Formats: sequence, structure tokens, C-alpha cells
Amino acid sequence: METEHLNLWQKCLSIIRDNIALDAYKTFFEPIIPIQLKNNELLIQVPSMFIYEFLEEHYVDLLHSALYREGGEGLRLKYKVRMDNSSNSDMELEGTAHTATLPRPNINQEIKKYDTPFETRKYLSNLDPQLNPNYTFDNFLEGRSNALARTAGKAVSENPGKTAFNPLFIYGPSGVGKTHLMNAIGVQAKRKDPRTRVLYLSAQLFKVQYTDSIRQNRFNDFMNFYQTIDLLIMDDIQELSGVTATQNTFFHIFNHLQQNGKQIILSADKPPIQIQGLEDRLLTRFKWGLTAEMERPDYLLNKAILTQKIQKDGLNFPAEVVEYVARNVKDNVRDLEGVIVSLMAHSTFQNKEITLDLAKKELSRCVQMTENKISIDDIQEVVCSQLKLERKLLFTKSRKREIVQARQIAMYLAKKHTEYSLSRIGEILGKKDHATVLHACKTVKNQMDYDKSFSGLVNDIEQTLHTCN
Repeated sequence: METEHLNLWQKCLSIIRDNIALDAYKTFFEPIIPIQLKNNELLIQVPSMFIYEFLEEHYVDLLHSALYREGGEGLRLKYKVRMDNSSNSDMELEGTAHTATLPRPNINQEIKKYDTPFETRKYLSNLDPQLNPNYTFDNFLEGRSNALARTAGKAVSENPGKTAFNPLFIYGPSGVGKTHLMNAIGVQAKRKDPRTRVLYLSAQLFKVQYTDSIRQNRFNDFMNFYQTIDLLIMDDIQELSGVTATQNTFFHIFNHLQQNGKQIILSADKPPIQIQGLEDRLLTRFKWGLTAEMERPDYLLNKAILTQKIQKDGLNFPAEVVEYVARNVKDNVRDLEGVIVSLMAHSTFQNKEITLDLAKKELSRCVQMTENKISIDDIQEVVCSQLKLERKLLFTKSRKREIVQARQIAMYLAKKHTEYSLSRIGEILGKKDHATVLHACKTVKNQMDYDKSFSGLVNDIEQTLHTCN
């Protein structure tokens, strides 16, 4: 029947509509056009690659359930993606394995398989690396905030266990791309050699697996499984804090992999030395390789990420909107992506063009708007102006008293008014190490405590900084 595909899709929409917010339904499902139902395959047209990827990432289970309920076992989903509205060019893409409506597995069995990958020997030869294939180096843009981590990660992905970066310890606040980078390393390593046994997991899941292995009297299987991994990628290692038995087990796994030339990659929200509740012998090993910080993206990286995402999804954002969003979304990359989704959703729902006014309105809802922050550039300029020094002198190795003092004041104010780490401040202000910055901050604070004239000078500089911003 010619209308069979229309009837099927309408029934699916009735299920979907009852399970998601109205805004989301109107944005992501109303624009979909069912094309045909043939050979047990439903072909639907979506208006952009952005919509396709969003459906596959966020609504795959809902699509799975609706199609299975209304279409029965074995029905497959296929997308026709509109690539360019001006030329009417399309691309047909298969739904992921998750959207193929095979009988749903028993939930308990599904969790058991995932939480205990060592359950049977077959997983030793057919290991699911648990990687996100969408997280690659191709779409991980490099900026000043992540250059070291990305460069080291690329080197590791080409030769796991064969570089000096073992372990590779990546740290930084939430949303700066740690998980993306770690997955990209795993994906690239598998591309280069599909035989590489790669496993990505969170420290929380590792704890669950360990507990289950003890409860089920399968600890030896647990250890044997992890000792077969060639590239172990563990996210949020700080989650092991305070669990001594789990830490001891991970310690032995770590040692075995290290001694056998296997690669270990770890991430956390802070550097090893600042993680509380981890045994010293673990922290020592975490520092054997390279510890690389990933900071919040700066304006240039924000703009590059926005531009790439917009072009990839076939969206059309005015330049002034891109500029505004890049300058005002300062915390993390996830906020940037959320703003894109929100702008696109409200534009579609309200049938309005994306404008600067709409961007301002949506940013006030999506992210916490703050006043313009003081930058290190601002600090350098004001300090040198106040002390009547040429700015370039801050970056020299001169030990003249007035230059050293200016540099120390700049370091002190950068630590106080910016979110940069001590290492990053030192790198910017003359390629100094974090110890030098820490010493400078203590020196300035001590002198302010007993020298009123010096204290007044620093306060005047701060007042000028606030006035300029």
C-alpha cells in the first residue's frame, strides 16, 4: 500500500510525542518526512546532518521502541539526509545497530554483560572497546588550552605503550573535551591496528565490576581480563578515592600493563597531586608519564569549534551571532553545543531566523552570563603602564629589580583574577614554571602586608583593571 509508510510513521510519532518535551518533538520529529517502506526497511527524510546525528545520539532508544511496537521484529530504519537545500542533494545513511528493531534483550542480561565483560571467554577474542566513534581527532580542534594534551594523545594513538607518555594523565574541569580526546586516541589506535585490545570505561564502572567479581567469586577472571588489555582508557579516576580495595586491585593491574608495555590513559578533574583519598603509590605511578592539563577554551577556540559545528550540521548562523556566542560561552564545549541546539530548536519552533537578539535571549537561559573577565593581557598592559615599563620587558630574563617586581605583580594579579593554572600563568609571563609563580604570589602578598606604599600601588592597579572592565 502506498500509504503504509505514512501510517506506520504516524503511529510511531504518537508514541514519541508522549515521551518527550513538546519543543523537542516539534524540532526534531515534526520536520521528518517518511519516504517509503520496502523490504522491511523504513526510509525517512531528515532536513540536515545535524538532525540525523542528534536523533542517533539522543533518541535512538525511543525510535527503537516505537518502531518495534508498531512495525514488529526486524524492521530497519534508514535515513535520507538533506545535505544542501540549494542543490537538493541528499545522502542515505543506515541507522545504527541500536535502531535496528531486533527483539529487546533482557535488561538484566544487558547490564550484566556490560558490567562484567569477563563473564565468558568469548569476550577475550571479541572485545567491545566501548568507544564513541564520533569522537575523533578530525573533529577535535586544537587551541592554546589543549595543545599539549592533543599532541601527546596523537602520539600515543600512533604507538600505544611505545612513547614516554605512559601513563598519559589528562586533567581539567568538566566539559573541556577530556572524554572526546580519550575516545579519539582509542579510535585512532583501533584504526591503525584493529587487533589492538582497547577498552574505555569510567572509574565508577570499574568499581562496580570489581565489586561484582568479589560477590560472584570471579576475581581471578576479573584480573585475567584486564591483564589482556593493550590500551586501557579510564575516565574520572578521582572516583576511586576512598575505596582502598579497588585501588589496590587497580594498582596491580596498572603495574602489570606497564611492565608489559601496554598503554594507560587516565583523566581527572584535577592534577594527581590534588586528588584526595588516593594511595601515594598510585599517585606516584600516575606521574610516571605525562600529566597534561586541558583548560577552558578561549575565544579563538570557541569560535573555531562553533564554526566547525555549524558548517558540519549545515546550519546558517550570522557572523555576529557566532562572535557573540564565542565570546560569552566561557565555561566549556558542552555549553557551546547546547547553545547551538537551543538556538536551532527555538528558531524552528518559533519559525524565526537566528538573530543576535535571539542569541542573547537564549544565552541568558542556557548559560550563566558573567561580566567581562580580566585577562592576562589586561593585567600586563595596566601593570606596565602603571610602572612605566615597556611590555616586552616582562618576557625577558632580566633580573633588574623593577622588571622582576612588575612580573611578580602581574603573576599575583593573574592568579587572583583569572582561572589560569600556575603553570599556564608562568608560561605566558616569561615561560616560568609553576614554582616561580607561586613564589611571586607569596612575595607580593608578604610585601603588601608590611609595605603600605607597595600595597597602595597594587590596589591602584587592581582598581584600574576593574574600571577598564
